[in-house]
Amino acid sequence: MSVDLHCHSTASDGALTPRELVRRAAAHGVTMLALTDHDAVEGLAEAHAAAREAGIAFVNGVEISVTWRGTTLHVVGLRIDPANAALAAGLEGVRGGRVARARRIAAELEKEGIAGTFEGAMRVAGNTAMVSRTHFARHLVQRRVVPDTTTGFRRFLVPGKPGYVPHEWAALASALGWIAVAGGHAVLSHPGRYGLSSGAMNELLAEFRDAGGEAIEVVSASHSVAQCREFAELARHFGLAASRGSDFHAPGEGAELGSLPALDARLYPVWRDWGP
Repeated sequence: MSVDLHCHSTASDGALTPRELVRRAAAHGVTMLALTDHDAVEGLAEAHAAAREAGIAFVNGVEISVTWRGTTLHVVGLRIDPANAALAAGLEGVRGGRVARARRIAAELEKEGIAGTFEGAMRVAGNTAMVSRTHFARHLVQRRVVPDTTTGFRRFLVPGKPGYVPHEWAALASALGWIAVAGGHAVLSHPGRYGLSSGAMNELLAEFRDAGGEAIEVVSASHSVAQCREFAELARHFGLAASRGSDFHAPGEGAELGSLPALDARLYPVWRDWGP
């Protein structure tokens, strides 16, 4: 069984439509797929229909942006009810600051001599209400300012670089509450990306678990082999289930759908008891 529980479509910052994404996943051998767009559920119905056509299991998902002690985190909600009113209201509140943040990013990049990036990022975005740093990175690639999106992030769009703009997202407890009330399972996305000390990571995982979090992404495209082992141990230590996700955004950007190694057999997969 090839499971991929983290990927993105044009409903947020992915390059493929939900239907195209599902078809690509099926072509790469994925048998269970979750679409987890950033703070958005608009692509789920199309993806679900495409999954039925392709004969693969589909999981309704979302990835919620969270601020925890000044650090931006992402929490995936799996098996959510996308029509839940509390979840919808929470996501609408999180999305509200994206366009304003994009204007601030563009202003910072203009100070570096790169004008017109707001308009460029908005043209790249399939859903302009969901404009993100990824769209800026793709625009910079199109203009040949950088050779690829990874370089775009490293040179301009991460903390300490000229185009990075801090933003206050949802509180961790709020995001976990929205996922729970929508009947979902909360998973901490790619924990190795956050640059936390071991002490801070332990505090985060304890708080996450105690507030209703169920699992962490142990196998992620963002993790090295050593980090996969590290987070496998942490999952066992904190009594958390394990998840697996490519965080696929576009062909040629990061890991391919269905390409990640399997979970350690000693872990408890978050999907184990879901049934058909």
